[in-house]
Amino acid sequence: MTIINLKDFYPFYTSDCFMEIPDEVAAAMAEFDRKEAAYRLRTYRHKAYYSLDRNDGIEHEALFVSLSPHELYERKVSMQELHAAIFSLPDKQAKRVYAHFILGMSQTDIAKAEGVSKMAVCYSIERALKSMEKFLKNSLD
Repeated sequence: MTIINLKDFYPFYTSDCFMEIPDEVAAAMAEFDRKEAAYRLRTYRHKAYYSLDRNDGIEHEALFVSLSPHELYERKVSMQELHAAIFSLPDKQAKRVYAHFILGMSQTDIAKAEGVSKMAVCYSIERALKSMEKFLKNSLD
């Protein structure tokens, strides 16, 4: 058993408070302190005083790509064509495609919700995708 001072590990302790802990826990705490000190040293040496995970907007600015008006228009037209292709499907196929691709439900979950077999849902979605492909090819011509 090892005796530690909780004041060394927890900043909210204002006075000394000694506690006896198992050796394994003391070793784990010492290893954490070593790794934390090594991390601080690396950030100091590399001048990496900030993290992209700080929620201060750095990550957003680094990852956000501004789209041109032309790209925005193309995206809008593509979405309209996609919605038109989905609406051209029979009702069951449209619901299954929407549930699978838009809502992210698995084919098994869709089959359970509708009370049908998974293969029926799978074939229905495949037929729907082929129909949508034909619809989109015809709309481009």
